Amino acid sequence: MKITAIKTYIVPPRWLFLKIETDEGISGWGEPVVEGRAHTVETAVNEMADYLIGKDPMCIEDIWSVMYRGAFYRGGPILMSAISGIDQALWDIKGRAYGQPIHQLLGGPCRDRIKVYSWVGGDRPMDVAAAAKESVERGFTALKMNGSEELQIVDSYAKIDRVVETIDAVRQAVGPHIGIGVDFHGRVHRPMAKSLIQALEPFRLMFIEEPLLSEHIDAIGEVTRGTSTPIALGERLYSRWDFRKVFESRAVDIIQPDLSHAGGITECRKIAAMAEAYDVAFAPHCPLGPIALAACLQVDAVSYNAFIQEQSLGIHYNSAGHDLLDYLVDPTVFKYADGMVTIPTGPGLGIEINEAVVIEAAKTGHRWRNPLWRHEDGSVAEW
Repeated sequence: MKITAIKTYIVPPRWLFLKIETDEGISGWGEPVVEGRAHTVETAVNEMADYLIGKDPMCIEDIWSVMYRGAFYRGGPILMSAISGIDQALWDIKGRAYGQPIHQLLGGPCRDRIKVYSWVGGDRPMDVAAAAKESVERGFTALKMNGSEELQIVDSYAKIDRVVETIDAVRQAVGPHIGIGVDFHGRVHRPMAKSLIQALEPFRLMFIEEPLLSEHIDAIGEVTRGTSTPIALGERLYSRWDFRKVFESRAVDIIQPDLSHAGGITECRKIAAMAEAYDVAFAPHCPLGPIALAACLQVDAVSYNAFIQEQSLGIHYNSAGHDLLDYLVDPTVFKYADGMVTIPTGPGLGIEINEAVVIEAAKTGHRWRNPLWRHEDGSVAEW
């Protein structure tokens, strides 16, 4: 079998899909994207295509190694996201060739479904209690929300009080036993993180995500010392070598690699196994499309330490008519029930992409950019 073509599609709301075709008529899909840099990643994919055309798609480990090690410069969000989508598509081809879901090729599943959480609120957390209650009524048993708006490196306790008020309203709306994840989103700097984490302790959160930016791994243990709340991090890390520093810090309880950013199925399977050796939980980051979610679920199926999966159904980034299920031939493949989603069991990724819908949507495309925030003094704020 040989790779004959690599096609890319920039589709709303903010995604990039790719299709790898072969001379035996078997194709695979992947989702290589950096949110806000889709066109840049598309260019990286097309550059890698020079090597891929004519190669045997079944040699996934060798192809991954060449894409990563074959160039002098490596790592980072753009190159690793391009590798990620290609890797997903290669595994999709391999599974389809053998008539098996990817998780069977990785040793077989240790679970047939996994807990999921629903996003509530938007970038600016305000009146989210009603949305949280509605999500629970729809069957979700876990939620995630942004914790704060912009916070300067040293800011006021008034802003901490507003965060506490928001989380308190959500906790009262959903009751004591619904999981609540609070994403600091890298907006909180070290001088404010200690106070905010301490203030949220009474709410028995499922986790606090990105208490500091990933470049401050060495300080996370300091700002989280004394809290009983699990600490999660990892969406802005791109390889097992990046995560090694996290494991060695002993400061993080949950890792969140993104299978469209951190090397795809091949690399994230290894990252999950590394985490298990450190007794760290695995919860892949996935505010993206159906291909990325399907890839996550295949790795969740074979990772003992996986406990919950992010998914983007109804997330505030998804525009009307372009939500998680809109590019699937059979939207029921992601079966949501009792706060969980079933692991797809069809061949490859276990999903069928509606290529006609993808081609039509790509005519519109997108140029999605994240918001640009500024503090009251005019300086740029972390988003």
